[in-house]
Amino acid sequence: MDAAGFSPATLSALLALVRKHTGIAMTERKSVLLERRLRPRVQALKLDSYQAYLDMVEKDRAEVPHFIDLVTTNDTLFFRTQQVWDYIEQEFLPQWFQDHPGKRLKIWSAAASSGEELYSMAMLCEEFQQTHPGFGYQIFATDISRQILAQARDGQYSGRSLERIQSTHPDWVKKYFRPSAHGLRVVDALKKNVELAQHNLLTPLKPSRQFDLVFLRNVLIYFDPEHQQKILDQARLSMAPHSRMILGESESISGRDTAYQLERPMIYRME
Repeated sequence: MDAAGFSPATLSALLALVRKHTGIAMTERKSVLLERRLRPRVQALKLDSYQAYLDMVEKDRAEVPHFIDLVTTNDTLFFRTQQVWDYIEQEFLPQWFQDHPGKRLKIWSAAASSGEELYSMAMLCEEFQQTHPGFGYQIFATDISRQILAQARDGQYSGRSLERIQSTHPDWVKKYFRPSAHGLRVVDALKKNVELAQHNLLTPLKPSRQFDLVFLRNVLIYFDPEHQQKILDQARLSMAPHSRMILGESESISGRDTAYQLERPMIYRME
């Protein structure tokens, strides 16, 4: 296999294949990252070139999930961007509980990655439930990567992803995690109201659902404007009236023709 990386033609074909299977609009600047991720798979399959691997992905549907796992980026932390979690804990949950007596809060972690976001939300809900009898919640978590969803199901973490929660909520670490072979694993109590499923954000959820809170953080930055709009349109179909959608720090949809109204930075309201 050529150690020099991709030829121009192969790189162009690879970027087109990434877009075909994920919708992500990568540029040539990602070539080194993609080469580093694909090389072990190409070597394991004993193929003599990257083009041979791309041909395999095109012909063998069983290889497509492996390809998606390799080319998608998954990097997240517990309680990433603290002001988002302060808003949910101090404003959103109390107001929603007051406005929806007897109902269950429905949450969608739409790009769940390895699970830090969904379990952060589960911890907030568990804590809120203890002081608000009758509160119930359900978290639906999706990602396009089958491999990363397996990590989320396992709920085992170490290193960087735990740094923030260990410094800000050491009592929650003791309460909601247990030592494991490779770090810490979330307790079963955080999994009891969680459902995980593979999903491409460019397609509708099946069966259709109506969520009160949607996390769509740090997703749109990977797509071109056309696909960003399609993702927003699909998400809108799964949101209840007056629900909230949360985007990432570097993302904004203000000024677009959408049904979302900016409530504050990163927080949008569905009218």
